[in-house]
Amino acid sequence: MTEMNKMNEKALENVTGGVQRTVDTGDTRNAAIRVAPGEDKAQIASLKNGTMVNATGQFVRAGGRNWAEINYPVSGWIKASIIGFERY
Repeated sequence: MTEMNKMNEKALENVTGGVQRTVDTGDTRNAAIRVAPGEDKAQIASLKNGTMVNATGQFVRAGGRNWAEINYPVSGWIKASIIGFERY
């Protein structure tokens, strides 16, 4: 386990609700976190592969893609497939 993952796991101990997931874009690109579901929405952050997030359990379909809401390490929306949700 990488040092970054250990730090993320420690920080997530105090996050209640939702489910922990790991960012995996499938290549070297970072994952875009958006203010709302949709590729046309403003990007508020980007997360590297391996970053642990907390998914709230809220899902939306927008622009032909499934989106999942996260609240850690930043609050926003990420493509659901990037954190392992193929369907919801």
